Amino acid sequence: MRTYRNRTAVLVSAATAALALSLTACGGDDGGTKSAGPADRTASAASSTSTTPVAQSGDKEQGGETQSGGEGTAEQSGGKSQGASQQGGGQGESAQSGSGTKATKAGTPLCTAKGLKITSERQDGPPYTHLTLSAKNTSGASCEMKEYPHIHFLDNARGIVPPVAKSKPASPVILEPGQSAYVAVRMSEGGRKENTETVKEFTVTLKANGGGMAVVKSPVAEGLSVNSQKWATGYWTTELRNGADEF
Repeated sequence: MRTYRNRTAVLVSAATAALALSLTACGGDDGGTKSAGPADRTASAASSTSTTPVAQSGDKEQGGETQSGGEGTAEQSGGKSQGASQQGGGQGESAQSGSGTKATKAGTPLCTAKGLKITSERQDGPPYTHLTLSAKNTSGASCEMKEYPHIHFLDNARGIVPPVAKSKPASPVILEPGQSAYVAVRMSEGGRKENTETVKEFTVTLKANGGGMAVVKSPVAEGLSVNSQKWATGYWTTELRNGADEF
């Protein structure tokens, strides 16, 4: 009876041991599989992580290249450069053109008394206080009229008729063949008690044009009434101007 129990105990112990070994072996397999799982996940995650930033970096780099070196920006930059070049070229052409014009004006000869026909005409009145001088270019070539005429209504001791500064033109007065220049001249104020003198003719000297004198006859038979205290002359101009030639 005791022998049977002992054998039974031995068998039970052996079975328990075998079961324990089996469980241990199974547990080792499960543990290996589980440990392998995290390692694979870690490796996969690492692989995925290392791959994804490279792709993102590549996208950003490509995007950066497109923004900085893209065709749109290059075309805009090129357009600005071309525009600046064209503007610069335009300024250069303008400067050259301006220089050519100045050179032409500077090279225009001065008008002379010999190449001009100078006449006079009374302005509306009475009283007839103003005179208009005309100088027509009869030289057959372009010429320049400078400053104002030196007018002697009376003897030289009375001096010349003084100029009015506001009448001075802003640009040179160039006369083409057949074209005339004009001057407004105030002879008197037209007062009844004004002390005036009558002249039948007077002289016009082109002193600013290098000299030359013309004798101009009165446009009316009775002569012109002049007052040496009130007379004044404007500057030569191609047309009489409101304001500038009103004095």
